[in-house]
Amino acid sequence: MRIGLALDYSGGFAETVAELADYEKAGLDIVFVPEAYSFDAVSQLGFIAARTERLEIASGILQIYTRTPALMAMTAAGLDFVSGGRFTLGIGASGPQVIEGFHGVPYSAPLGRTRELVEICRLVWRRERLVYQGRHYQIPLPAERGTGLGKPLKLINRPVRDRIPIVLAAIGPKNVALAAEIAEGWQPIFYVPELVAEVWGDSLSAGRAKRDPSLGKLDVVISAPLAITEDEHVAQQLLDGIRPTLALYIGGMGAKGRNFYHDLVCRFGLETAADLIQDRYLAGDKAAAAAAVPDQLLRGISLIGPAGYIRERLEVLRASGVTTLTITPLANSAADRIRLIERLRGLLAPV
Repeated sequence: MRIGLALDYSGGFAETVAELADYEKAGLDIVFVPEAYSFDAVSQLGFIAARTERLEIASGILQIYTRTPALMAMTAAGLDFVSGGRFTLGIGASGPQVIEGFHGVPYSAPLGRTRELVEICRLVWRRERLVYQGRHYQIPLPAERGTGLGKPLKLINRPVRDRIPIVLAAIGPKNVALAAEIAEGWQPIFYVPELVAEVWGDSLSAGRAKRDPSLGKLDVVISAPLAITEDEHVAQQLLDGIRPTLALYIGGMGAKGRNFYHDLVCRFGLETAADLIQDRYLAGDKAAAAAAVPDQLLRGISLIGPAGYIRERLEVLRASGVTTLTITPLANSAADRIRLIERLRGLLAPV
């Protein structure tokens, strides 16, 4: 199982990058940079590539609506070039609040656009002349929609790799099936291993049945906050510290009826709690919304507790299919974060 680190786009970027060499020595394999509606992830990934030698880098995620498919392919090829073949392209549809509210682009046909974007990226990386007639993208642009001067082009540079790994962030049934079919990896959110088969099992099976064997085994990339402590009181405090983030996603990341994270928690069998969180959050009572996050969900998505408990949870994650574990180390200093990665690597080792 690979160990990944998700960088925090809200602050501390330069400080964390300065620590990455030590994280890598401790056992870190890959670092993910999100984009959301913060600074762009691409410039930061290039910065990391220049300051590391072996560490893999990944976007986590670039939104499919914010770049043309050809630019997405160019960006991935460029990051793969400056990193010497260490880049993974993480993509996702995001949601209408961000895509329409921040980028001013219609949030339409996420499944169809994702499939076509992936196909176009792989054409570009193979340096084929780009001719694509899809439902959502037509390249070159048809004459009646432009000047008529467009012509098929191919990427000038030869990419380091003609197949850059793609990880698709997905939680809806159809999108998960798409990830299992066309992507090298799948990145869900709120990953509770005991519920994977029930919530996503059919989608994963359907996608894998159509999967091209050349893609290899599906890389299942999950995220979890990590803290190893024998003190139950400290563990509970750390778990409680996660509540506001979960409340934001479940309650505030979308309107009623259009919140994908709320829908997912309902599919976990926690409809009453999900509705309560959303009602309180949208009413402006964020503290009450956070307090309503079920302890079952907090513990299910986290790795917080004694070393023995963490080892048991790691085995459950491994058995559920997880191949990349992206952690948020809950520690106050670089030295403590490095020790956490070292201890996690030790816990992952065969007994």
